[in-house]
Amino acid sequence: MKPQRRREHREKSWLALEIGNSRLHWALFTDKTLNYTWDTDYLPESFVKQLAQCQTLDDLSPEIFPTHPPISLSPNFSLLLSSVVPSQTTLWQTYPHVQIITLDQIPLLGMYPTLGIDRALALFGAGKTWGFPMLVIDAGTALTFTGADAEQCLIGGAILPGLGLQFTTLGQKTGQLPQLATEIITLPRRFALNTPEAIQSGIMYTLVAGIKDFIEAWWQLFPQGKIAIKGGDRMLLINYLQAQFPEIAASLIVEPNLIFWGMREIFMSDR
Repeated sequence: MKPQRRREHREKSWLALEIGNSRLHWALFTDKTLNYTWDTDYLPESFVKQLAQCQTLDDLSPEIFPTHPPISLSPNFSLLLSSVVPSQTTLWQTYPHVQIITLDQIPLLGMYPTLGIDRALALFGAGKTWGFPMLVIDAGTALTFTGADAEQCLIGGAILPGLGLQFTTLGQKTGQLPQLATEIITLPRRFALNTPEAIQSGIMYTLVAGIKDFIEAWWQLFPQGKIAIKGGDRMLLINYLQAQFPEIAASLIVEPNLIFWGMREIFMSDR
């Protein structure tokens, strides 16, 4: 009797693309291993055609793909895509080997039809990595809260303008208030004596208090529930929480790649 030949596992490299409200977020994986992440501006249709023909990332413009590990992509490599921008989704549908993730592919219970795919993927990725119940705070253009219980059933969440959007709105929609930068590392004095600091105080203390309130409400529902935070403003908000509520700040899982963790789970389950 001939011995059975073991089936060899060949590692597969693939790309994940998260299309956000303002930028493209990329990840290069080899099977489950995340090798590299980077961001770019939105890209023209000509780039989609170029990507379809490349064999390695070295074939692409260094202005678009910065320094990266020397990992070759096999022909017809997979591109897993998550998008919250319909026009960009349409553009990337022209790539011949794209898989566009939809809500029905994410094994969370109780999702409603208009739930953002980015929120669902981040919640799924965080829960699969650290366990449910899980609350995800996304400190991006919008500040969102999204939670699921121990059975991976969506509890719900909330959406409000993010830190930068609040500063921008006051600067653009009022006649007398200035446009301020958002890269403020420390909290200002609470009761300010000039207009710029008054804007900073109003936005930042209110935002931090709101985050604290949502976290405490989550812990009332799930005393052992975990909380993860992602998004471009995550470290600013962590700094503010550390100054006001250090115990809460210390309890947060800080991880920018939650959506990629969710995309990885989807990719590996399809293999």
